[in-house]
Amino acid sequence: MAGMNDRAQSGAKLTAGPSAQTRRVMSGCLREFVEAVVSGEFAEGSTLPVEAALLDRFAVSRTTLRETMQYMVAQGLIRSRPRAGTVVQPRASWNMLDPMVLETAMGRPQDASFYWALLEAREVLEPAATRLAAQSSDNSALMKVAEAFDAMAEAGGRESEDWSDSDLAFHTAILQASGNWVFAQFGIAIRAALLTSFRKTNRASQSFDEAIAMHRAVMEAIRMRRPDDAEAGMRALIALARHDLEAALAAEAAAPAALGKETP
Repeated sequence: MAGMNDRAQSGAKLTAGPSAQTRRVMSGCLREFVEAVVSGEFAEGSTLPVEAALLDRFAVSRTTLRETMQYMVAQGLIRSRPRAGTVVQPRASWNMLDPMVLETAMGRPQDASFYWALLEAREVLEPAATRLAAQSSDNSALMKVAEAFDAMAEAGGRESEDWSDSDLAFHTAILQASGNWVFAQFGIAIRAALLTSFRKTNRASQSFDEAIAMHRAVMEAIRMRRPDDAEAGMRALIALARHDLEAALAAEAAAPAALGKETP
């Protein structure tokens, strides 16, 4: 029995997953590789350097590099072609809902298309989810919406991180309250993108009282089971987000020009 236990323990050690250090190295390599693709350093349609050059570029083992590239193939970033090397896929093929791809893309302020695409998706999905929440949400779901709203009211201003966090909690709570698993998963999948978007639009606007009143109107319409009012209220909120996004992007575009004028 002792021998069997020793062999079992030995087998467990042999089949153990990667160490924490190995995971950190792979995560760092993946993040750097994704950044190189999203930034255009490795341009769409281009062939990646040979393996030896990539090993030197990322300073990792061959195993780590190959596992990283397998992940990137799965996310549609690159594709291996027999005897033709590994090619960077067109952006339309990328899995933009992958957390790392999405975080990297949203971190590039000059690419406004990601923010507009996210807003357009919200315009389609959130009003419908809000209508469903008003029709069928249970008390537990309503409590989460109310808790998020209370946190927003206590934040004191839209420029604070507390407001952005509670704003995200409010909208994702409504998606969950819809009872539709697709809407709920939408909120989970793009959570990082939503938070980045909220930070951008919230800090560009000072309309705290107006925003609080609009969020309260949505919450109350859901609580009072008024689907039409709830849907209309959410459309108004997203229209405000569109206005704030336009202002935020315009301010970002103007900032480099202003700095250039100040340079002697």
